[in-house]
Amino acid sequence: MNTPHIYKHKKQFKLECGKKLNKLEIAYHTYGTLNEKKDNIVWVCHALTANSDVFDWWKGFFGENNLFNPQDHFIICANILGSPYGTTNPLSINPATSQPYFLSFPQITVRDQAAAHKILADHLGFNSIAVLMGGSLGGQQAMEWAITEPNRFKKLILMATNAQHSPWGIAFNESQRLAISSDRTFYSNSPDGGKKGLKAARAIALLSYRGYDTYAISQQEVSADKVDGFKSSSYQNYQGDKLVNRYNAYSYWYLTKVMDSHNVGRKRGSAAEALKAIKAQTLVIGIKSDLLFPVDEQKYLAAHICNAEYVEISSLYGHDGFLVETQILTREVGAFLRKPLVEKNTIALHKIA
Repeated sequence: MNTPHIYKHKKQFKLECGKKLNKLEIAYHTYGTLNEKKDNIVWVCHALTANSDVFDWWKGFFGENNLFNPQDHFIICANILGSPYGTTNPLSINPATSQPYFLSFPQITVRDQAAAHKILADHLGFNSIAVLMGGSLGGQQAMEWAITEPNRFKKLILMATNAQHSPWGIAFNESQRLAISSDRTFYSNSPDGGKKGLKAARAIALLSYRGYDTYAISQQEVSADKVDGFKSSSYQNYQGDKLVNRYNAYSYWYLTKVMDSHNVGRKRGSAAEALKAIKAQTLVIGIKSDLLFPVDEQKYLAAHICNAEYVEISSLYGHDGFLVETQILTREVGAFLRKPLVEKNTIALHKIA
């Protein structure tokens, strides 16, 4: 990952829970050049374990020769509050104790993450943003921000996300936290605490990110004589180790709770009422095989956001399809970006086989 910029906030940052963070830091990457009109800004909100270097994790969609390229766009992605890639998180130093927060880190929500994005956008002077986008937890952030500041954004792209995290999604997250908390080292207050639990949590998460057909094809055995040492077992171990080598259990613990907290209707009457506040011309993308965020959740968004259209794509990769199917996304998102801005309320539905 390329070295990010770091913004150091000089004021206290008040969280939704009522607590305050001192010395908030926000890591972010930018690509390209801001044009004279400042109307070529693309702001990307990243998902659970990603970072602010969007050119690293969204290849084929973001890059020199891709739809979102630095020749045409000024692209920015900020590392989210709670993530270990440069923004204030549970391993950051608590100014009150001069020690890392660990499990004393305060409760944070998607609204807090959106509020941190607002602080950075204000600091950079981005009063108007051409495109705001995100998938999964990134989509939850983008949605929340577009509700709280509807006049800042022209176009909004929401992928594989929802207006309120489902009981199904919360159950998956709680199962992962149970795995983490079963590792006694999680309570040791050390940066390496909970690593075995984190490995197990990642293995659980993969089952929700992919699906039966994904494993049936990618992990299929050649020999019918095996009784142990299966490819799918090795795959789960490999993916668990891969995350452990780049992440920590404390950020993962808190960020799964952040996702659970997502409900745009909280203290706003209802989710439907909250979504009406969005003014940006919106594209909602659902994935047919997504087990974690079923397409009915995206259809709900398109039905309640004014000036929204819905596209449904097919993918072997389930929820992870929004990261993998870059050719389809390039075609559909590219078409959406080329459409002129409209003021009237429209709802459009169309599907892609």
